[in-house]
Amino acid sequence: MPERRTADQIISVFENGVPDIQYGYIEDLQDGRGYTAGRAGFCSACGDMAEVVRRYTEAAPINPLASFLPTLMQLAAEGSDSRAGLEGLPQAWAQASADPQFRAAQDAVVDTNYYRPALDLAQQLGLESPLARLALYDTAVQHGVNVGPDSLAAIADRATQEAGGVPTASTQETLWLEAFLNRRRATLEQPSNPDTREAWAASVGRVDALHALLDEGNLNLDLPLKVNPFGTPVEIR
Repeated sequence: MPERRTADQIISVFENGVPDIQYGYIEDLQDGRGYTAGRAGFCSACGDMAEVVRRYTEAAPINPLASFLPTLMQLAAEGSDSRAGLEGLPQAWAQASADPQFRAAQDAVVDTNYYRPALDLAQQLGLESPLARLALYDTAVQHGVNVGPDSLAAIADRATQEAGGVPTASTQETLWLEAFLNRRRATLEQPSNPDTREAWAASVGRVDALHALLDEGNLNLDLPLKVNPFGTPVEIR
């Protein structure tokens, strides 16, 4: 649907600088999460990378990443950013990215882990605008949906407290979204995990870009629009 496509393009700009989804991206950001890869920054220390490779291997047992699955599952269980046992992973990930089944595995994990939970939370909070849903979706991708002081749920709870409750009208939704973006930006500037502080502080531009859309009144994500998270405007059509 058009709203989802626009949201995915904007998040791709935030993650990889371009609106075209980058399934083959992979690097070690030195942020305590091991390798970060794919369309949503799946991490070797977080479990979502292992989930992508597991789904891919179920669909296509013979693939360039299958041999890494036991190590990825172990690293995820330990929350370890170690690269031991992952020699050759970047090359294998890039090779696999040409396979439609691998792309489908990435899409499925994004839907299950991030997009659907964000939509469910938006419904619970009474948020109705595409921009609000995008803000929750992007936060889920970067912060995760698990319990924790820096998670989507925690930021939403703080925003609700600051806004004096959940939205009950369109004007109040704007106020809630303002509070949410402010709380998210503060979290990126001072996350609870010291390993992520440098990388997260450098990413505050993605919140500023969402804030700019709010200031413009583009709650419906009407196209064309421009986002400028890191100093270079990118047009979404």
